[in-house]
Amino acid sequence: MDTLTRRLTRVAIWSESGVALREVDLPEPGPGELLVRVALATVCGSDLHTVSGRRTSPSPSILGHEAVGRVVAAGPGAENRLGERVVWSVTAVCGRCARCRRGFTAKCERVRKVGHEAFTGDWPLSGGYAEHILLPAGVTTVAVPDAVPDTVAAPAGCATATVMAALEAASELSGRRVLVCGAGLLGVTAVAACSAGGASVRISDPHLQRRELAVRFGAGPDDGGPVDMAFDFSGSSTAVAAALARLDFGGKLVLAGSVTPAPSVPLDPEAVVRGWLTVTGVHNYEPRHLTRAVEFLTATVDALPWRDLIAEPVGLDAITKVLKPPPRGTLRASVAP
Repeated sequence: MDTLTRRLTRVAIWSESGVALREVDLPEPGPGELLVRVALATVCGSDLHTVSGRRTSPSPSILGHEAVGRVVAAGPGAENRLGERVVWSVTAVCGRCARCRRGFTAKCERVRKVGHEAFTGDWPLSGGYAEHILLPAGVTTVAVPDAVPDTVAAPAGCATATVMAALEAASELSGRRVLVCGAGLLGVTAVAACSAGGASVRISDPHLQRRELAVRFGAGPDDGGPVDMAFDFSGSSTAVAAALARLDFGGKLVLAGSVTPAPSVPLDPEAVVRGWLTVTGVHNYEPRHLTRAVEFLTATVDALPWRDLIAEPVGLDAITKVLKPPPRGTLRASVAP
């Protein structure tokens, strides 16, 4: 029987004691809210950090913030059509606070985050590891063409959109020498996007297999020489320091992987001044970046081997098997609830 008919949905609830599957009541969407049937969710590294104890997160909760699905119910004032296939932002924002008005909605003073809210709070159905997710007003949704498979579309809401924000922070790419540190999903996506933008891209990662994967998306080997721009998605202080030291005059370093505590990196102010250097950070993204993510994936879906980056999905019953690093040769595990 369809879950909407029986008014129940199945969810995977994580807590420090493990993951438990439960059936819970389906909510009626309120003003501006959407109820989405999750087709596929990919397993972001931040969820692996939560499960392993490296990252603090509300407990119990429904994890999962990279997903794609179809709208099955909409509250008053919601703009999406029933049946529309969508991806959504990590953040639910107010749109009215000082940060939102300045254009930093990702840092909204009242931000709530998909896959990061307590199951015992007022938004229990907030994560993608469930048959349904409730998207409150303030979450950005973007329609996804049917030509883009679920495994390609799902990462748009985190990895791909974050890369689009990082590229915007770097500005002009055409003809530039670019270093990408870290060949996880964000790094490989950045390689593809920088290459598409006309840059000469080098990849740095300690793992040969990941470097080889990045080459398939447009990277060349790293010769250790100077670069005009560097992106760090590794979060490694060693990698950040090495990238900073390689910036040529007018160079920019964009940090996006440093999202957990790590050793400090020395910064020589004189070198920054004399070299006209820029160091900036990107955390989460703005609605326009999610739109660009879907546009980029749509434009490259047949030209690049995106499908090879995501492991075959498992059902919700087997979710504990994928809440750990994915098999060699892939960058994300996935769940089809």
